[in-house]
Amino acid sequence: MVQGTTSDAGKSILVTGLCRVLSKRGISVAPFKPQNMALNSAVTAEGGEIGRAQAVQAQACGLAPHTDMNPVLLKPNTDCAAQVIIHGQAISDMDARDFHDYKRHAMDAVLESWQRLRQQYDVILVEGAGSPAEINLREGDIANMGFAEAVDCPVLLIADIDRGGVFAHLVGTLDLLSASEQARIRGFVINRFRGEKALLQPGLDWLENRTQKSVLGVLPYLPKLHIEAEDAINTDSAISENPGVKIIVPVLPRISNHTDFDPLRLHPQVDFQFVPVEGPIPPCDLLILPGSKSVRADLATLIKYHWPEYIQRHLRYGGKVLGICGGFQILGKTIHDPSGIEGKAGSSNGLGLLDMQTQLYPDKQLHNKTGRLHINNAPVKGYEIHAGISRGKALQYPAISNEHWQDGAISEDNQIMGSYLHGLMNQTEACNGILEWAGLQQPDSPDYFALQEKQIDRLADCLETHLDIPNILRSIK
Repeated sequence: MVQGTTSDAGKSILVTGLCRVLSKRGISVAPFKPQNMALNSAVTAEGGEIGRAQAVQAQACGLAPHTDMNPVLLKPNTDCAAQVIIHGQAISDMDARDFHDYKRHAMDAVLESWQRLRQQYDVILVEGAGSPAEINLREGDIANMGFAEAVDCPVLLIADIDRGGVFAHLVGTLDLLSASEQARIRGFVINRFRGEKALLQPGLDWLENRTQKSVLGVLPYLPKLHIEAEDAINTDSAISENPGVKIIVPVLPRISNHTDFDPLRLHPQVDFQFVPVEGPIPPCDLLILPGSKSVRADLATLIKYHWPEYIQRHLRYGGKVLGICGGFQILGKTIHDPSGIEGKAGSSNGLGLLDMQTQLYPDKQLHNKTGRLHINNAPVKGYEIHAGISRGKALQYPAISNEHWQDGAISEDNQIMGSYLHGLMNQTEACNGILEWAGLQQPDSPDYFALQEKQIDRLADCLETHLDIPNILRSIK
């Protein structure tokens, strides 16, 4: 199990890289995260929902993602409450206190998935969540040491030196654990080191002497490493002297699946920018409204900061607008949530750019879909994660379809397009079609899957060089 001294210490990255390292060595390996809190999610073949990071880790193992790889997923819809997803299916919304009381049932689900994976694979690489030293969360813990203790799992502890205070992070975290928890930590990994390792060596020697634990590796900072983010938005973009098109995406308070835009963010012909929803809005060729876990609340935020006026002006000057999932719903006339699926029950007027209405229902739509993009007949493969069902005249002109299914809408003037499909830009031809629709001349989109694979291999090669892999393998039971 990989645990971290803080959030974003490098747990997901380390598990992803180790998945590829072990897989390349012919070891039967699978990823596992008992509890994940994230708004980036993926749909499995059996129609369940798991954290996006575990889908990437499955890819690193050469496996299809499965709900057992992330049995408990929490998707925040307010600062105090989240949708609770067990074995891929949403069961209810809970506030922090309710979920604390529910943890014993969640642990049962975690252990069920763990046992099923153990029967199929020789090695399970487990990712913790946040830090094991969160004192207020220790009781009933299922995400870190509570799980490790329950299944007698050895632990690596990773810390990010780029933040500063790495020795305090490691020693302080260790000191806050119980004696049995301290004993199961096999060693430390220091992440994102810049500079000459010899200058760090006195600190490493002190750390090993102080804790009687080994430093199993110092991982260098890898510039421009692209491994899809678990939750935090990556604002790094490709550097191009002459970008052919400008694209912006507002960062909604409950933005979901922002990894949809990685193929655009990394595209050498695109000037891509995530824009703070409350900040100044720059001019662009294409505005994309992203997915949202709380669509009506995020719509209210857009209205508060005058995005509807900007969008109307943008369209008058010939700009294009694309809505994905919740962003697609916002483009319609109304959004109804009579049961309070995503917050307080009620209805909201949308932007009115597409003639359709959306109603939210308790049963979430979770599907992997394929079709063709109507603007250039390109093949599309993606996934749906949404509670809303949209109806109206706008859907008579779908954005994507095949012989059995159609999705989204395109406006009659060809300026506005919407779709429920996440991963819309992951296929080269479809990405080319959307960029050409946005105004880019002769788009040449990279193969995004090949890019992902190259980056996972780059990470694995780094771990092979800078980690004591034989020592780590000896720790695995």
